[in-house]
Amino acid sequence: MQETVEQIVSWLHEKVKEANVDGLLVGVSGGIDSAVVAHLIKQACPEQSLGVIMPCKSQPSDQEHAHKVIESCDISSLTVDLTETHRVMFPSIQQKLRDLGTLNEDQQQLADANLRARLRMSTLYTVATNHRYLVVGTDNAAEWHTGYFTKFGDGGVDLVPLVHLTKGEVREMAKHLGVPDEVIHKQPSAGLWEGQTDENEMGTSYEMIDKYLKGEQVPEKDLDIIDRLHKRSQHKRQLPAAPSPTIT
Repeated sequence: MQETVEQIVSWLHEKVKEANVDGLLVGVSGGIDSAVVAHLIKQACPEQSLGVIMPCKSQPSDQEHAHKVIESCDISSLTVDLTETHRVMFPSIQQKLRDLGTLNEDQQQLADANLRARLRMSTLYTVATNHRYLVVGTDNAAEWHTGYFTKFGDGGVDLVPLVHLTKGEVREMAKHLGVPDEVIHKQPSAGLWEGQTDENEMGTSYEMIDKYLKGEQVPEKDLDIIDRLHKRSQHKRQLPAAPSPTIT
């Protein structure tokens, strides 16, 4: 595990030099993936790394865990509360759609959640531009394969150092790096609405996705869900579609 950590830290350091920037930042949510990334970027750029906490109608426990992560890796941090921005922006958009008679009530929970993720992305890039830093993402292999991230939200980043690690491997790395136990063992959640958990939303477990990614047998029900999520989210892992240059 130490060898893997050193390889990722070296890669992060190289990417900073290649981009001719000064350092790295990550959004720290209080979850395990962002905790691991915070520890990694602190090692890669000890004096020029930043953890950004961005509550947006968040659970108080998430902020508590985020601050414990900051303390555990001794990274510089700042907090930008997006609750008021979201409180003004989302209802304003809804009202415009309602006035036009085009508001789709069935899509409002998803639209709300995606806006929160994209507000966070915009915040990270605003802060990153100020510091001349790259934005580091937190998606692991399971999330990347199933598309369990918001396009141009938490998927809108410069670097994805955990994208080849299963959720189980991220958990082992977290233990190795000294991430607080309560963060390692908490129920994975994007914190996008009350009671939301990753596994309930996906319909399968990280354990099953990890097994699938390692080429192990999984129940037919889980296999169908994983394949469906992967196909449905293919557009998230590609550059924006463009017509052939021969089309006139």
